Amino acid sequence: MRQHVNPLSRNFNETERIPSMINMFNDSKLNLHLDIGCASGDFLFDLALINTHWNYLGIEIRERLVKTAKLKVKDRKIKNLYFVFGNANNILSDEQSKFVFENLKSISFNFPDPWFKKRHYKRRVIQQDFINELSNSLQKGSLIFIKTDVKDLFDYMDYTILNNLNFKKIEKKDFNFSESFNPNKVQTNREKYVIINKLDVFEGIYIKND
Repeated sequence: MRQHVNPLSRNFNETERIPSMINMFNDSKLNLHLDIGCASGDFLFDLALINTHWNYLGIEIRERLVKTAKLKVKDRKIKNLYFVFGNANNILSDEQSKFVFENLKSISFNFPDPWFKKRHYKRRVIQQDFINELSNSLQKGSLIFIKTDVKDLFDYMDYTILNNLNFKKIEKKDFNFSESFNPNKVQTNREKYVIINKLDVFEGIYIKND
C-alpha cells in the first residue's frame, strides 16, 4: 500500500501554485483543513461530503493521483474540496502560498511514508524546519494531527513537533471532535486496513500556542 516517492528529487523544486481561496472554494470564508499526503483523496472526499461547513485542501506528491482526484471533484461538483500536486514543504514555504494560513485551522498527516532506513529520515514529511515554518505561519489555536501504524515514525514525529515550544500536545480524550474538521471520525483507507488487521494506531494532536 505504500508507494514511496523521494520528496527531495529535483522534480519537485518547482511547485504548483495554490489558487486563491475564491477560486478553490464556493465559500472562501469557511474554516480550512489541510491534509498533507492525501493520496487519492478518498478520505477528503468523505469529509467534504459529510461536513459541508468546512473547506478541505489536499496536497499530494504523486501527480497521477492528484489529476484523478481533481477530475472526481469536477465530476461530482464538490465545492469545498481542492487538490494540489507537489512537495508540501516547498509549497507551504513559498511566500505566494502564505494566504492559505489565514483560514487554516488544522493540518493532518495520516500514515505518511515511514522511510525506515536512518539515512532516509531526511525524506520524511515532518522535518524540524517544516515544523518551524508552520510555527511561524499558523494562527494561535491551530491544530496538527498525526497518525501512523509505525511506532518509530510516531516517536520521531512527536519529538520533532514538540521540539518546537510553540506546540503543545492535547490528550485525545479531552478533544471535542464534533467541532473539528472530522466530526464523524471518518477513517482513511490505511487506517481501515490497520484496524481490520488488528495493528496498532499511534496518533497525536498538537495545538499552536503564542
